[in-house]
Amino acid sequence: MNSATPPVRVIKARRSVIESVRRDLRTAPLTAWFGMIVILLYAICAIFAPLLAPYGESEIVGKAYQLSSPENWLGTDQIGRDTLSRLIFGARNTIGIALITTLLSFLIGGSLGVLAALKRGLLDQGISRVVDAFLAIPVLIFALMMLAVVGKSLINLIIILALLDATRVFRLSRAVALNSVVMDYVESARLRGEGMGWIVFKEIVPNILPPLITEFGLRFCFVFLTISALSFLGVGIQPPTADWGSMVAESKSLISFGRPAPLYPAAAIALLTVAVNFVVDWFLHKTSGLRDGH
Repeated sequence: MNSATPPVRVIKARRSVIESVRRDLRTAPLTAWFGMIVILLYAICAIFAPLLAPYGESEIVGKAYQLSSPENWLGTDQIGRDTLSRLIFGARNTIGIALITTLLSFLIGGSLGVLAALKRGLLDQGISRVVDAFLAIPVLIFALMMLAVVGKSLINLIIILALLDATRVFRLSRAVALNSVVMDYVESARLRGEGMGWIVFKEIVPNILPPLITEFGLRFCFVFLTISALSFLGVGIQPPTADWGSMVAESKSLISFGRPAPLYPAAAIALLTVAVNFVVDWFLHKTSGLRDGH
């Protein structure tokens, strides 16, 4: 009987979580639903790009700058590659690289922020002064300079952007962790003799997750737009890899001839940015405890 008790409690807890998620989704505004649907469609394109794309990522299927046709729904690019296929593969490359970069920046910045809030003293002061120095430099300019120095490889792009973005994550994680470390539950854990790992992962992190999750969505948008901007300038994701920023750069001259080719990747960038912001705004409103006024 006793051995059956824990599974029953786990099942009840899971049902409670599922019901809470269903209730939240039922009450979500239309903007949040729009954002979630768009993000889901982008995720499907990114994951199943080889199955969804009619042609290969770099496959030449016709002449340069062909108009839309049954064989090439959005036409072809400057060397005869299918624009629709490039857009679909661009979702995998641009979103995937932005997601990896954002995760790495949160791993670095979040860890250092919580550590600085816990230790204080010289460690906190030292890291904070270094972060302040980096925050004074515009991200795009610094990234351009660093990529010119170390090279335009994909690994260099991810590391440079992750380190630059980690400074923003550090500032937020340190601020929210400083509010958490002075709470009674953290002090109680210390008096019980719990180690730093327990205090961080059991007491501090669960209580600072909502603002960090919100910041993750915003940081993803900033990294995503920065990668697209760098690719547009020719120092981001390098050809022949499909990328929305470079696709805009390659077809921008067609605007003069009334061709919509550069608008396709530009619209893909804008739509994802708006969708993520809609979801982040709803999540922030929900976790802040605010209610809509009438």
